[in-house]
Amino acid sequence: MEKTVFAKKLGKQIAILRREKEFTQVELAKQCKQRKQNINRLESGGVNPSAFFLYKIAKALDVPIEKFFDF
Repeated sequence: MEKTVFAKKLGKQIAILRREKEFTQVELAKQCKQRKQNINRLESGGVNPSAFFLYKIAKALDVPIEKFFDF
């Protein structure tokens, strides 16, 4: 799998999990102490997030980090 395809699938999965928790991108960004633009870029597959950024998102969504890679 190419890096860009992986990034898009990861972002889509995070967006799905965020919506399941009924969070907006703004709310998730606040929980992670990030800017909304960072969440938007992540969900659109435009960035390669650090492990720590993924950890912060998993904690904010109260899901195991492994759920991000369930695609």
